[in-house]
Amino acid sequence: MTVSGALDWARGLGVDRLDAQLLLCAVLARPRSWLMAHDTDALPPEVIARFTPLVQRRASGEPLAYVLGEKEFFGLSLSVSPEVLVPRPDTETLVEWALSLIPSTAAAAFRVLDLGTGSGAIALALQHERPGAQVCAVDASPTALAVAQANALRLHLPVRFTLGSWFEPVAGERFDLIVSNPPYIAEGDPHLPALRFEPISALTAGPDGLNDLRQIIATAPAHLVPGGWLLLEHGYDQHEAVQALLRQHGFTEVSTHRDLGGQPRCTGGRLGGVANLPQ
Repeated sequence: MTVSGALDWARGLGVDRLDAQLLLCAVLARPRSWLMAHDTDALPPEVIARFTPLVQRRASGEPLAYVLGEKEFFGLSLSVSPEVLVPRPDTETLVEWALSLIPSTAAAAFRVLDLGTGSGAIALALQHERPGAQVCAVDASPTALAVAQANALRLHLPVRFTLGSWFEPVAGERFDLIVSNPPYIAEGDPHLPALRFEPISALTAGPDGLNDLRQIIATAPAHLVPGGWLLLEHGYDQHEAVQALLRQHGFTEVSTHRDLGGQPRCTGGRLGGVANLPQ
């Protein structure tokens, strides 16, 4: 089988041509430009033997990132596995907003908390862009945290990782900025079957998808310095509810940022004065 024949076979199974090229590149350890220049070259049997199951996994609907074992996010190559969500470009909206709030010369005195870190994508991107800041990341899943820690070690980024549910592992600590991409899909949502390969615990949050967002917003004031910010990713139709929750719990300057597709994707606010903090 030639290079072009292998790609045509993959397309016949319903695999996008770009995905098929990336899978073959991974097997060959070659760039895409090599494929284009060698489309009539015959592939060794051992290459076909490795390429075939990867194509079959992708054809079954498994995300390309899981098949390849990696995903790029904010310029970083991250290892991913079915224990964590696949980092998505829309989440870069949250990172960009957070970076606008972290001084470019931030020192360790500026503290950032990432709740539900998963692969570590948000925390690692922030640490990479603001190396002077002190970034802490929390996740309730030991397997997810192991993925994030491995990414940090490989990228040489000194994020502090801690295991537990939301704010439990950082009891008594306060931060200048808290960010989170929590579960926000409603249970029974018709889009869930398309996400069947990703961990359900990282996707759904109650009948309306707001359970975890409610908990984070209600608890965050006890973990923010006065004037600190809370930024949250959410569903495209949840921004009004999230804005209302933030205002209800003492946040001001509440606003929503749109993702690459123009959908309301991230909402945040700034904590008011000391009077808003628990005594």
